[in-house]
Amino acid sequence: MEQEEFRDLAAGHALNALSAEDEMRFQELLAAHPAWSTIVATELDTASALADGAGDVVPRPQVREALLARIASVPQDAPLAVASPAPEAAPARRRSRSRMWFALAASLAFILALGIGGLSLGRLMTPEDGAQVALEQIQDAPDAQSASVTLDDGASATAHWSASTGRAVLVTDGMPTLEDDKTFEMWFIRDGAPLPAGTFSADDAVSELDGTFQPGDVIAVTVEAAGGSPSGLPTTDAMFAITT
Repeated sequence: MEQEEFRDLAAGHALNALSAEDEMRFQELLAAHPAWSTIVATELDTASALADGAGDVVPRPQVREALLARIASVPQDAPLAVASPAPEAAPARRRSRSRMWFALAASLAFILALGIGGLSLGRLMTPEDGAQVALEQIQDAPDAQSASVTLDDGASATAHWSASTGRAVLVTDGMPTLEDDKTFEMWFIRDGAPLPAGTFSADDAVSELDGTFQPGDVIAVTVEAAGGSPSGLPTTDAMFAITT
């Protein structure tokens, strides 16, 4: 158990994100177990390698906002399921709460420090991905709008958009499974010209369109080669088109 705790503390130490109490605990454990210095070295090497490989990318605002919201949602004084805890249990509870906050705060600090703007938030914090974050942002906007279509095979698609956010999201249900060398591609049709806006599969229920949405855009979906149309133009007729 102590070694598992030490690994957590070593990760925080490598990120320079430990509280004074946790740093003291880290030093105590390291002094008691000098052989664990190899764990510290590994964590330092990992943090250094990741930092060296990061480009100068400005993180998207919703990355920071979603992580901060997640941190704020964690109760600071959540009761432990322990009957009549002994007095000495209090430090353990404090360390537990501290570790919980450290894990969330370190994630925020690390992501912002590396500038990982395109990393999917859902893969870090919840099953929801960045498209779900975009959908929630659109729905919270004062000018949020949506429109739906139902296909002949029973599949459905709903486009959500907001001019003030410049974002558009497509929510689908029951889309057919395509062959491995095929994919669904989304398009903005703007002034009669198609603009590629990303791909998705039948398993992707929520997909954000790449690029900035503009009022009057038509949102369309075609079936293209895996990875999207190589020419940047649709090669098949649209399965459906939604006018915004």
